[in-house]
Amino acid sequence: MFAEFGVLNFWTYFFGAVFIVLVPGPNTLFVLKTSVAHGVKKGYLAASGVFVGDAVLMFMAYAGVATLIKTTPVLFSVVRYLGAIYLLYLGGKMLYSTFILKGQTSDQGRAVPGGAILRRSLVLSLTNPKAILFYVSFFVQFIDVKAAHPGMAFFILASVLELISFGYLTFLIFSGAFVTQYVRTRTRLVKLGNALTGMLFVGFAARLASLQS
Repeated sequence: MFAEFGVLNFWTYFFGAVFIVLVPGPNTLFVLKTSVAHGVKKGYLAASGVFVGDAVLMFMAYAGVATLIKTTPVLFSVVRYLGAIYLLYLGGKMLYSTFILKGQTSDQGRAVPGGAILRRSLVLSLTNPKAILFYVSFFVQFIDVKAAHPGMAFFILASVLELISFGYLTFLIFSGAFVTQYVRTRTRLVKLGNALTGMLFVGFAARLASLQS
């Protein structure tokens, strides 16, 4: 399928992409947290940051920039530590709001500008070296560089991955909005959810900092 456009082993790519998208990570966790705290509209803003970040990383892999980062230890370390620091910042901020600030539970109940949500999501996506590794080792394997128009293969594969991601994140967004209706008046559950999310972000940061190039 799509072989005439330079796509290699499309169905292998499709099922591999589904598996990768379903694996929990900081991006999906941030989208879920945002939809729980702020509803469907801002949940989609968070998802938009993921879509843009993925598109940028896929283009980097296609252009060879991601391979350069992967094969240059200093650049890879810079991206890795930036991602870890940002995850640690987000997780620490949530834990601080939950346990230190009285009467507040992170962003729950407070209006957060859509631009801030979009920026956070985009930074999370672009500073995730595991995503770079995925695109270098997996994505580019399914593009026939000898095809007449390899850019078309890139467009097809990128579009498929974005559609899979859109479907999954849509499920998370509406699930999060539904959960909001249940926990809106249950302060302890809100605090527990924020604490667990904060600890997960800190855990992601620790794993990312220890990732080997």
